[in-house]
Amino acid sequence: MIKMTMKPPLTPLLAGVFALALTASAQNAAGTLPPAATQTGVTYSTDIKPILDKSCAKCHSGDKPKARLHLDTLAGILKGSRNGKVVIVGDSAKSLLVQAAGHVAEDHDIWMPPDKDTDKFPPLTAAQISLLRAWIDQGAK
Repeated sequence: MIKMTMKPPLTPLLAGVFALALTASAQNAAGTLPPAATQTGVTYSTDIKPILDKSCAKCHSGDKPKARLHLDTLAGILKGSRNGKVVIVGDSAKSLLVQAAGHVAEDHDIWMPPDKDTDKFPPLTAAQISLLRAWIDQGAK
């Protein structure tokens, strides 16, 4: 007598594993950001503009800013890029600007600066990203 056992279909199992992997990836990305700085009263003009002018404004200002994203003015940052908002006021971890600068965005094509350009444009330091996070969490003013 031959004994046959039924194996469960792999499709639901694979779908479950894939879903867990996506969730873990999103949590890992958010978990690799430095925490928001504890400094209070962070403002664009005093604290953030000097950082962005040094590292970002060369490509994200003027008549033809990359992705139509102006990082040289507060209004430009709050307006966002051709793809929409880059700052979610009050939630820095979900803000695309922080994810791109922190190189944790799932889409590596939006990492800033791009990996190929880090020799020309220095990536933001953990301290600068922390300050950027504090600014956004405090209302992006």
